[in-house]
Amino acid sequence: MAFPFSFHFLFFLFSFIRPCFSDPRATSAALICSNRTAAPSDRQIFISNFLSAMDAITPQIASRRFAQVIEGTENSSSVFAFGQCMDDLSQSDCELCFAQCKTQIPRCLPFQKLTRGGRNFLDGCYLRYDDFEFFGQDLSPEDKTVCGERDFDGNSTAFKSNAVQVVRNLSVEAPKNNGFFMGFVDGGNSTVYGLAQCWKLVNSSSCRQCLENASSAISSCIPKEEGRVLNAGCYLRYSTQKFYNNSGSGTTGKGHRRRLAIVLAVCSSVLVSLMIIASCVFFGKRELARRENERKQLGALASTVNKSELNFKYETLERATNYFHSSNKLGQGGSGSVYKGILPDGKVVAIKRLFFNTRQWVDEFFNEVNLISGIHHKNLVKLLGCSITGPESLLVYEYVPNKSLHHHIFNVENARLLSWEVRYNIIVGTAEGLAHLHEELDARIIHRDIKLGNVLLDENFTAKIADFGLARLFPEDKTHISTGIAGTLGYMAPEYLVRGKLTEKADVYSFGVLVIEVICGRRNNGYDQEELSILQMVWNLYTLNKLPEAVDPRLGGRFQEEDASRVLCIGLLCTQASAESRPSMPTVVKMLTDNAMIPSPTQPPFLSSNTELPFMRPENHHSRPESSSHSSGNSMTVTLLGGR
Repeated sequence: MAFPFSFHFLFFLFSFIRPCFSDPRATSAALICSNRTAAPSDRQIFISNFLSAMDAITPQIASRRFAQVIEGTENSSSVFAFGQCMDDLSQSDCELCFAQCKTQIPRCLPFQKLTRGGRNFLDGCYLRYDDFEFFGQDLSPEDKTVCGERDFDGNSTAFKSNAVQVVRNLSVEAPKNNGFFMGFVDGGNSTVYGLAQCWKLVNSSSCRQCLENASSAISSCIPKEEGRVLNAGCYLRYSTQKFYNNSGSGTTGKGHRRRLAIVLAVCSSVLVSLMIIASCVFFGKRELARRENERKQLGALASTVNKSELNFKYETLERATNYFHSSNKLGQGGSGSVYKGILPDGKVVAIKRLFFNTRQWVDEFFNEVNLISGIHHKNLVKLLGCSITGPESLLVYEYVPNKSLHHHIFNVENARLLSWEVRYNIIVGTAEGLAHLHEELDARIIHRDIKLGNVLLDENFTAKIADFGLARLFPEDKTHISTGIAGTLGYMAPEYLVRGKLTEKADVYSFGVLVIEVICGRRNNGYDQEELSILQMVWNLYTLNKLPEAVDPRLGGRFQEEDASRVLCIGLLCTQASAESRPSMPTVVKMLTDNAMIPSPTQPPFLSSNTELPFMRPENHHSRPESSSHSSGNSMTVTLLGGR
């Protein structure tokens, strides 16, 4: 695409200016997570809105350096989000800082105690989400003062005087200067630098009040060499090191700073304008292509359904569920609701009622019908048919009466039904189902969302893998598929989560997590700030040769220690950081059933609760937060898709 204005000139101009603006200041000042947690019934929708809000923030940061987003229409699960860069950062440094800021904020979303609010302060940018409209708030109970570790080594009297003076100057001048000011005070062989920033949505009086509070609070840090106050409406910092981006000297260099800001603003405006034009053309073409692809998919799908035994009349399914009566409802999620139905011949089925207006509908529906309808295996939930002629689209599955594995593992009463033998058989059955998808069909299929909630149990507690809405064909001539991230936190393989590199080994990793959860009776909480990851716990016991201690205590010791150690070792093999080191699913089946030799595993990834995870940028099907609620006989139907 040709443009009348050269991008080379813009890059040259930015490279000329950049030496003065070369540090995105992505150092973490504090990650503050709220102590308010979401109710189980709200968690799925809240995470969906959170993901959607995070996705919407980035383009606003790129275009105007701050972002204000509201996602969700229900008060109990709405997400309000705000982000901003410090005014002295260049646009490129702003975007670099904010990209890092977004990778850390999901750490406020642990599995078991979903937190309804979080703030991430980096020295160059700020990001906050919450479940109420906090825009314009200046002070809050979560405000924090962070002092440096070292005392000033020098003339402490002069240093204290300088620090107090620079903080006072900042608190007075910033409200007069659009909420931002930076400068220094020197004397007595000490120099103290400072910066104050009020957030865009805070008015002048609130800015002044916030900074007055900050200047008072930060005095507790003196005589430390550095101090920060992290308030709801502002950020204040002093330091003996020059940390801000300004080529002038002291607070008198306003003219030079203003000229640089004007140059940057002009260049940024031109660049952003050109990017907007290019984006409009690009995304316009892509949207047309997407719609055309949807039309082709629907046409092919309708032709396939109408000519096959898959076709059900809408009226038949409507009557089977007593017109979708609430008493027959098994569960609900972001993609639709599930109902128990009885067909005219007396056969009991599970009917998935899809929300037609969701953008992911076409691909999900096409996957379920076109990709999975011809697959038959004892460990895969069978798709019996569908209806696409009524006012909404319906999928019909075999009814699986004993609900999901998630429903049993994390319920005290239900877990007692899962003896060692039952758990072992469930693991073997799940492995056999995945091996069938990966290597026993004409085309390999990657499930992409293996987890406890998507393994259903029939009347004999036989495992049946469900929910193929995210499944992907894996061509024989490909070593991997590059794709957007979609799946469930805690189960996604590192190479897929970080780089979008998808192979069947992503399913192997998810299976390994599932194995360890089933044997230990605990959820994988590797992203929780406070609790030890189950992978880390099992690995630690492996290194101490004490693996049987990891087994679910609810089994009361009724298992063979050698068998438990063997299965847990297989789980560790499947969750190794290197995809190439993980065994294939047919090999896993052999190790489980034939006492084949098990190699020594290497340490799994994401062991630390402080691990910084890349923020998931969902593709058209989105990432799926794990759900602990609404487990149903066909719980694959109630996993909520993350918001866009």
